[in-house]
Amino acid sequence: MADADPEDSSALVKAVRPPSGAHRLVSAKVLVRILAAVLVLLLILTLLGVFLVQRSYPTTDGDISLSGLDAEVSVTRDSSGIPTIEASDSHDLFMAQGFVHAQDRFWEMDFRRHVTSGRLSELFGESQFGTDKFIRTLGWRKVAEAEVAALDEKTRAYYEAYAEGVNAYLRDKSPTEVSLEYGIVGLQAGGVEIEEWTPVDSVSWLKAMAWDLRSNVEDEIDRAISQTALDDEQMADIYPDYPYDTRPTIVGGNAGVKARDEDESRDEGEARAGGEVTAAETQHSGHGGGTETPSNLGELKEHLKSLPVLLGVNSHDIGSNSWVVSGEHTSTGAPLLANDPHLAPAMPSVWHQIGLRCTEVTPECPFDVSGFSFSGLPGVIIGHNQSIAWGLTNLGPDVADLVVEKVRDGEVVRDSGDEPVTTRKETVKIAKQEPREITIRSTSNGPLISDVDGSYRDVLDASTGANSEDTKSGPADEHYQLALQWTALEPGNTASAIFGLNAATNWSEFRQAASLFDVPSQNLIYADTTGNIGYQAPGKIPKRGDGDGMLPRHGWKTDEDWQGYLDFEDLPSLYNPERGWIVTANNPVTPPGESVQLSNDFDYGDRARRITKLTRDTIANGEVTPDDMSRIQSDDLNPIALTLIPLLLDIDAQEGTDIAAAQELLSDWNGHDDANSAAAAYFNVLSKTILDEVFAPKLPDAVPPAGGSRWYLIIKNQLEDPDSEWWADDEVENRDEALARAMDSAWKTTEDLLGSEPVTWRWGILHRLTIRNASLGESGIKPIERLFNRGPYEVSGGSGEVNATGWDASVGFETNWVPSMRQIVDLKDFNHSRWINLTGASGHAFHPHYADQTEDWAAGATRPWPYTPDALDRHTEDSLVLRP
Repeated sequence: MADADPEDSSALVKAVRPPSGAHRLVSAKVLVRILAAVLVLLLILTLLGVFLVQRSYPTTDGDISLSGLDAEVSVTRDSSGIPTIEASDSHDLFMAQGFVHAQDRFWEMDFRRHVTSGRLSELFGESQFGTDKFIRTLGWRKVAEAEVAALDEKTRAYYEAYAEGVNAYLRDKSPTEVSLEYGIVGLQAGGVEIEEWTPVDSVSWLKAMAWDLRSNVEDEIDRAISQTALDDEQMADIYPDYPYDTRPTIVGGNAGVKARDEDESRDEGEARAGGEVTAAETQHSGHGGGTETPSNLGELKEHLKSLPVLLGVNSHDIGSNSWVVSGEHTSTGAPLLANDPHLAPAMPSVWHQIGLRCTEVTPECPFDVSGFSFSGLPGVIIGHNQSIAWGLTNLGPDVADLVVEKVRDGEVVRDSGDEPVTTRKETVKIAKQEPREITIRSTSNGPLISDVDGSYRDVLDASTGANSEDTKSGPADEHYQLALQWTALEPGNTASAIFGLNAATNWSEFRQAASLFDVPSQNLIYADTTGNIGYQAPGKIPKRGDGDGMLPRHGWKTDEDWQGYLDFEDLPSLYNPERGWIVTANNPVTPPGESVQLSNDFDYGDRARRITKLTRDTIANGEVTPDDMSRIQSDDLNPIALTLIPLLLDIDAQEGTDIAAAQELLSDWNGHDDANSAAAAYFNVLSKTILDEVFAPKLPDAVPPAGGSRWYLIIKNQLEDPDSEWWADDEVENRDEALARAMDSAWKTTEDLLGSEPVTWRWGILHRLTIRNASLGESGIKPIERLFNRGPYEVSGGSGEVNATGWDASVGFETNWVPSMRQIVDLKDFNHSRWINLTGASGHAFHPHYADQTEDWAAGATRPWPYTPDALDRHTEDSLVLRP
């Protein structure tokens, strides 16, 4: 290498020499300026973000001029942002409710409107085309249009006034002034225009709620799929009859007494499980859905599961608890009424708390009601007025049938004469794409929603004597398709029933309103200020022909068709029962033969039995208080724990396994699924392991055991037969060997999930609840999800428990269904009533009332529910006057 030139060397030294102090000062100044510029930019972006978020927050103080009002309207809000509206006439009352709902929740309302009319693709593009096609096929919007056209003059006026209020709020506002979501969706959709609100938009939402509570469509699919792989005995095992001799019905029969005896006979088992707390002690949301009609039952089931959460992830955990205790058993001397409907969690909650008060209650303005409403719908769905209180749980009648239609050359085969398949075309608009035309096909039974192929087709062919290959091709193109017959696809009267409930002042008026409450069919419980309690089963419920509704029926056999509908006067009812209490928890209404047949698919009674027991125990120990009602709502005794634990403790703790450690953990557990319980965490992993290892391998892949009351009953039944074939496989021969294997593997699974030290285990870590925004909560874009979702929260409870935080054992431990609200109404003094919502009053992300009730909800706490004017005054935080 040549020697370097000295001058070059000097230059190199200068080049690498550290800068002088002056140079360092200049560099530091530049750096400070850059940093300052970045901070200013971040501040500007932050302020812009705050502005964009807060510009849609409602005005809740002062005066607002509202064209169309007849007189001034008062809107006061308490510390939770819950509004109470007072107006001098019904028009102004419901107009103001529309205005307030739009203030708090218009994006939610508009999203629901797009859901129910099959127009999600306009907002979210191609990803929602499959959902839109399905909703258009069902035709919810067309049914709602027919219902609105048939409304009586008074009811129509209420809906029109409500729509006036919504549109008055929207007037002269840009989409981002209404809600932040419009700005985000507009980036994808290329801008969003807000349409005026109409009564049809309101009534359409009732169809979505009916779908959410649609009874046994998925049960029919599961049974049909299971039938292809299991024999009759196995089918009876996994679809057991309701145990009427040990679990209660709502009305009639002696099961309530027998259920109590059965519980009391378990005292020894409860003691071994660590003791019982007595009365004396203290989703799925998808963006897929495909564009083709599902070709078989498995595809149809997946299609239904892929629909947005607002359409309802169906499960037996979607139900509800409600019960009422008469004054003879309460500390107040007046009835106490509790209710907590179980639905898929959504952000914001499906419920909007509100009070609606006429300045003077008259026949022209008969409302002084407070409770839980649906945004987008006038009136109050659940709550109380000045005279009565009521609650709802899903009645669960079989009001939807899958009908196998045999279609040949465009005609539906009938033994009474073939009929043509009817068709209609609709156009679906898609964001940033060309509109797409779809063809919707229907039969006299309902819309065609799926083809029938695969293994279930073979079952059908065998039952009809047909040959699969012969029916797929040939001179006559004959194939099977599924139609959906569902009472909600016919115009009904529920839109009118709501106002009847809100204005009713006695049992007779309540029943008159209930007679109009046709879809979705609900258990209605009742109490009044004069001390009466009652129960009424309403609904549009089919009379059945030869088909029993358990499996898809044969459309070509007209003797299986529905034979009209049950008369309201024939539906079960109960008024002031001698026992002094009524419990409903989606269990059967009566034992077989004691009333008209409503369904063969009910909840299997774990919640009903537990509420019945706790109510009886509380009465036996003294008078029932509102705190007792709240304690029962939060009860989290695992339905299978006290049955299974004694057997687990008797298992031989084999060397080299973790069975002994598991037994030590379970030996001190009281069977309650408390969020902080290590034993509860392990036990629930164990129950899932039993389902996965014992039952799942013997079932078709499309119907994995999902847990809940039905599966707890299946396990209990099989525990009574140690040599049942369900326990045996290539590795084990009987029940005890299967349980030993499950205990060991569940321990290892729990270690994998929660760590090697049981002291760190908590059920709440596994059983977390994330409340996802129904529209943007699973966008796949994490920053957007963080904007609108809340959680996770560690929660107590579980499937089949009174505190019904349900989970799907075929998927994992996450909370998928929840008590969507809780209310306890004191008929002695309504101001002593309590309530809580899952989230909050506001639908605006980051608003103080977006999720301000969730911590209390998760803890099982409730908040004061002021009602009378003086109580409302004491709780008022904001006061708004709407002026004509």
